[in-house]
Formats: sequence, structure tokens, C-alpha cells
Amino acid sequence: MENKENRNVVLASGGTGGHIFPAEALALELKSRGISCALITDERYEKYVGHLQQFDAYTIRTGTLSGNLLKKLKNVINIMIGFYQAWVLLKQLKPKVVVGFGGYPSFPTMYVAVKMGIKTVIHEQNSLLGHTNQFLSGMVDVIATSFKDMTGLDKQYQHKVNIVGNPVRPSIAALRDMPFPTLSDEGVLRILVIGGSQGASIFSDVVPDAIALLPQELRSRIRVDQQCRQNDLDKTRAKYKEIGVSADLASFFTDMPLRLASTHLLITRSGATSLSEITVAGRPAIMVPYPHAKDNHQMVNATALEDVGGGWVIPQEAFTPETLSAKIETFLKLPSTVIDAAKNAKEAGLPDANKDLANIIQKFLE
Repeated sequence: MENKENRNVVLASGGTGGHIFPAEALALELKSRGISCALITDERYEKYVGHLQQFDAYTIRTGTLSGNLLKKLKNVINIMIGFYQAWVLLKQLKPKVVVGFGGYPSFPTMYVAVKMGIKTVIHEQNSLLGHTNQFLSGMVDVIATSFKDMTGLDKQYQHKVNIVGNPVRPSIAALRDMPFPTLSDEGVLRILVIGGSQGASIFSDVVPDAIALLPQELRSRIRVDQQCRQNDLDKTRAKYKEIGVSADLASFFTDMPLRLASTHLLITRSGATSLSEITVAGRPAIMVPYPHAKDNHQMVNATALEDVGGGWVIPQEAFTPETLSAKIETFLKLPSTVIDAAKNAKEAGLPDANKDLANIIQKFLE
């Protein structure tokens, strides 16, 4: 964007869906209140242009300090450039508040905002405080969290905490007022498979093979919507065709609210944004935490939902066609299991996160 007019609020975010979607949800709530905002993120955001509600976005250079020496040196240069770009943007946009949604690309903007004396808020989507937000927690004015029980936060900063939940897009939040789709002993079970914003190849390998193990009379009652990596689409589509199961596959669903509305059960990773959206919508899930997530935070997220009866955790090493097939067979024979879990998931959802987080920000603008 070329037009760098003043903005009341700047949002700083990593460039993946888990960070971008909550930022978008907050931006829409602020816009409804007449509060202008802009987003500063990294180049990965470009993937979502056209899929998100339109709002001003700027990208800065960034990087991590992992990899070989040459890569580290290159990233150090990129990070330094990112700090300068963030400083230039904040000088031009002149925000009164900067809100960070985590991810290493948010750090330069948040750190520069602190040094410039701008009011700052960080939002943590996970039940385990991420490294970037952990580092910033002592500097910022407010720490907004998504879970009642937050680990990784130094006790001396506990007074900054406001529990708001994880902002979800209005189109998802609207599902909360809709009834759970009818599910009977002999009816269709609609399964939505999502692997996070970056996909998950293991779902393409395991899910169709699990359904193939079911008796034909049960298999015929299943309908699947599945998000796959681009290079997995053809082989996965062929598997479903071979076993005679109706399946709609895509690398990215632009109509997720519509699909979620008709879904009985999700098979998903357990990133905080995904779990926030499905609990607000009141949908149960089989959760397969990404095993390489930092500090195993996806397992922490998934366990929190399983503990309240809103879903079932299957560690990736145990996620086999046989294990998944047994679960699905149980759900087909005892649909009340799914219906009860849906109720529990809905009770765990925090539907007012957008408004509660916007209220915190608005106080700084008064």
C-alpha cells in the first residue's frame, strides 16, 4: 500500500493464518467502531491477499536465527532492515496503540513501538506463551490471553493479563447462533479435514485409508471436505474415488464458514486459531497436534479442549488408519458421542474476544 495515512492502531503479526486471522478479526471490529488500523507483517501474508477482508497491510524484512552460519548472517541483516522499516512505518502511520499477535515477524514492530513510547498490547493465541510474546511481556502495557490458564508467563507480569479469548472472524462467530447439523443413527456424517493454514500431508495419507477400512454400509454415510497441500491433491482425490466416498478437496477453502456450518466433526491440527474458531462455532474435533510446534504448544492446546470433553487427542505417532477408523466407526454407531462433544466444545468457546480486545484498545484512544 502506498497511502501511509495516520492510523489509530497498528497490528503487528506473523504472516501465517494462525496470527493473521485473529488480527483480521480485530481489524474488522475496530473498523465497525470507526477506528482506523493497519497491519505490519512479513511477506508470507501475500498468500492470503484476496481471501481476507481488505485492510491496509505493509510487509517488513524478517528472519530467525536458525540454520547454518551463512543463513544466520543473512537473517541478521534482514532483521536489522526490518527494525528500520518498522521505525519508518510507525513514524509515518503515527499510531496511538500497537497490538502484537505473536510470531517472530511481529517483534521488530513491537520493540520499536515500545522504544517510541507508543502504548502496546500483545495477544497470545496459545495456552503457552510464545517466545516473541514472552520476550515482550515485560515491556508492553497489556497482555491479552486466550486461555484462563497461561503457562510461560513470569508471575511478576501477571497484573498485566486480561483474559479475552482469541478473536475470530465475524463469519465464523455467526455460526454460534446456528443449530448443530442433524446427526442420526443412520444419517450422513460430514467430516472437515484441515491441516492449519500450511496444510498437513499426514492427513492426506491417513484419513482416506482410515475410511477405506470401514465396512461399506458405514463408509457410504461419510462426506468429506479436506484441505490438502497442493502436491497431495491428485493422489488424495484418487484415493477417495477408489473407495467411493464423496470428497471435496482444495489447497485452501475460501468459504470455510459455509463448510464449517454443515460439518459434524473436524480432523485438524491444534493451532490456537483453529481451535478458537471451532469452539466458538461449537464443533468437536479429532486433534493431531503438530509434533514440532515450539514447546509442544499444540499438544497443550489440544489437551485443554479434550479435558472439557470438546474433542479427542491423537498424538501424531499414534495417528494411523486403524486408530482413526476405530474412532470414526464409534461416531457413526453412537452419534450422541459427537453431539455431546459439540456441546462441550461450544461451552469452551469465548465468543466475545473481538469486542473485549477492542475495548482494551479503545481505552487507550480515549
